[in-house]
Amino acid sequence: MDPQQYFGSSHPSDQPTARTIFPKGPLFNLDDFSSRDFIAKDFIESLTESVQSAHRRSHGTANAPFDPKPLIRAFEQASRRLDELSGELEQRENELSTAVRRAEAQHASNTETLGRKLNSTIESFQKLDTSLKSDRGERWGGNVAVETGRRIEELDRQRRKALDAHFLIECWDEVSNRGEVTLLENLRRSGTGEGKIRSANIARQLLRISQRLDPKSHGQANGVATNKQGGITNGVTGSKNFNTREVIEKFIETLENDMLKLFDDFYRRQNFEEMKNCAIVLQDFNGGASVQAAFVNQHQFFIDRSNLMTEEIGGDQETWIRLSDPDAELPGVEPGLQSLIDEVKVVVQEESAIIKRAFPYPEQVLGKFVQRVFQQSIQQRLELVLEKAESESTLAYLRSLQAARSYISVLVEDLKAHGLTEHPEPVTSQTSQLLDQQLDELFTPYFGGSAYIDKEKHNLQELYKSLLFKFELFHSRRQKEPKTYLAAIRNRGQELLASAREATDAYVKSLDLEKMSPTQKRILLSVAGLQSTGADDKSQPDVDLDEQDGRLNVAFAKRMLKWLAEGVRRGLELGGGSETPKDVAALLNLVLKNLLESYVEVSLEACADLASSFENTRREPDLSYLSNLRTAVHIAHLVQSCINTLLIPLASSSLTTRREMEKSARAATARIEDQINNIEQATIDGVLNWTSRLLSNQNRADFRPRQETEAPSLEQPQTPTCESVCRFLGLFHDTAAQSFDGANFGVLLMEVAVGFRGQLLQHFTKYQVNRIGGVMLARDMSRYVQLLRSWELGGGASGESGANVDADAVSGGGASFKNSLEVLSELASVFVLHPDALKERLRGPVLGNLGKENLRPYLLKRDDYLEVGMQSLLASL
Repeated sequence: MDPQQYFGSSHPSDQPTARTIFPKGPLFNLDDFSSRDFIAKDFIESLTESVQSAHRRSHGTANAPFDPKPLIRAFEQASRRLDELSGELEQRENELSTAVRRAEAQHASNTETLGRKLNSTIESFQKLDTSLKSDRGERWGGNVAVETGRRIEELDRQRRKALDAHFLIECWDEVSNRGEVTLLENLRRSGTGEGKIRSANIARQLLRISQRLDPKSHGQANGVATNKQGGITNGVTGSKNFNTREVIEKFIETLENDMLKLFDDFYRRQNFEEMKNCAIVLQDFNGGASVQAAFVNQHQFFIDRSNLMTEEIGGDQETWIRLSDPDAELPGVEPGLQSLIDEVKVVVQEESAIIKRAFPYPEQVLGKFVQRVFQQSIQQRLELVLEKAESESTLAYLRSLQAARSYISVLVEDLKAHGLTEHPEPVTSQTSQLLDQQLDELFTPYFGGSAYIDKEKHNLQELYKSLLFKFELFHSRRQKEPKTYLAAIRNRGQELLASAREATDAYVKSLDLEKMSPTQKRILLSVAGLQSTGADDKSQPDVDLDEQDGRLNVAFAKRMLKWLAEGVRRGLELGGGSETPKDVAALLNLVLKNLLESYVEVSLEACADLASSFENTRREPDLSYLSNLRTAVHIAHLVQSCINTLLIPLASSSLTTRREMEKSARAATARIEDQINNIEQATIDGVLNWTSRLLSNQNRADFRPRQETEAPSLEQPQTPTCESVCRFLGLFHDTAAQSFDGANFGVLLMEVAVGFRGQLLQHFTKYQVNRIGGVMLARDMSRYVQLLRSWELGGGASGESGANVDADAVSGGGASFKNSLEVLSELASVFVLHPDALKERLRGPVLGNLGKENLRPYLLKRDDYLEVGMQSLLASL
């Protein structure tokens, strides 16, 4: 029974035409129950609703009783059909299970059969392998079949050797008997690369055979004897009209020329495979020298560049002037050299790819090509550029050398990174070493011995001498100037101009400006601040000096150190190595001589001479030279920093040189410090000398005015002497504040203040003082104390220049300077107060500790000293 048939027909045509008294329920098939959307609850509810709706329609009332009979019949029919299907399904399941068991049994039988066959095959293979084992007992268990194959290969090689030997004998027979190389010619013209290689090998073998079997053709065995017909007589072959060596060599030469021509033709057609075949053949002749020379010498790059070697060096005159200007930036490498190097980079990279494909030994050919590029093209252009640069100026030569070295170094690194014949991999160590060697050999002539450092020293010396020309001229004139006033008047005017002209001529002669190029002469005169008076180059420059030319200039020092730093950097980039300590030591001596000895020390000597001249002068000291000390200290600090950070570390590889450099630097610094200390001491002496002279001009009537001048005296805040002294000391303080700082400034002011205080203590013991004069003295003293307090000095007083023993006692020994100023303030009261009030003041904490003997010189200067009150006061002390 088909499980897909319906429980009952659902088509109207299948229903019986007669009406029955029993209503029929809906008909279903198996698909209705096998759907994934089938739900039993919903299915029953739908049946109930459909039956109830039909019942209501048939009876026309909603409360009619429910008739379950149709449903019961439908369920009974469905149950019967389900039972039938269940039985059919069980029968089908049994049939399938039986078939599965039958298939499993068959599979097991097949597997067992195949296993037996596999074991049989393995046993057969083992038997075969055992049968093929060698009976000689080799440890490696040699296979008879493999051994047989090797023997066959060996026999084949022997066969080929036999054939080659047979062919060689035929060729020698042809050469020795007939003087012909027809067989070799046929082999050469076969058109295959293998034939050409074989013909070359056989030709070289024939040449060796000829040397042994026909030695007379090689000029051996007592020489070569010729017969009457001009042939060669051979003891083995008899008389003949040909020379076997010449025949063979002629063939070899023909073959070589043919190969070279073919190589060139294939190169023009970019047939790299045939080029390689030709190169292999030529490699057997002379190690490939001929084909390498043909490839390199006939390269279009060298042909084109040889025509351009006479090309004029590029760059306009302004470019060369900038290259010669020490303060201008480096313009860069010469355009022609730059163009050549750029082209070399492209050509070498392109040709390395061709060399790799066209030669069996690419690295060797690449080496010769690179050598030719560096030693011919680049070297020739570099020499032209440096000759042109040297004709312009020394600095232009050095900068051109640096720019060329840097640009060519970049070329070498780019070629290494590209890989050349190993592209895209890096170059081999051999090629890398070759490139480095070519770079070093290219610049070795310019760095041999002391050639380079001498150029650097010469350049710096020229620049330094030009920059300091006006400074040296100013101080040379200063040293020649007469010291007396009347002699100075006589030598004014034309004599000084003549000396300036002589100095200028000496400068021109010392620098050999007349022998220099116009560019270098223009640069050096510009650095010196000079201008030519005429349009021609031989005209002497004008010199106009002023006071600023004789003063130190920090900007000059910075320029000189900048030039030095450029030279050091250039030396490290170009040279470096074991000579660096020696070179930087030479540069250090150059800096110490020009920047410190010839510049700072000369200026300090002038300051020292000027400061010493004020010690006994009758004119007020001109303290403007003090500002030069601050500049000297600044420059010395710059030089010291440059030496410690730039030069000395570069000499660390040589302990002896480093120590010598440090010793020289310390000695130069110590000389400058000693000069500055001497100038400060001379300044202190000059200032105190002038304050002493001003105090000595004190009018005795200032502190003892007559009765008619008492009123005008009281109207003055200070005496004229006090005003002039305070003005001078105020000027000194302001000048010193601009010239010194830190401890030096404080020590300088302290020395002057202590010395001046001692002068005041002695000054007020020289004048008689009356009542009105005491008021003026107190005003002066107050002004002096106010001035010294404005300097804001403290700490213990040092030695007192110009103070006597009494002044030392008044100073209070080790008391601070501020306390000593209190003594000055209180000392003024000695001349002003009434004896009774003075008595109380002398018992105070300031004057009470001075003692009677220290106060007596001041009390003696009172007009009322002999009166009863003063005598009573003295008696009570």
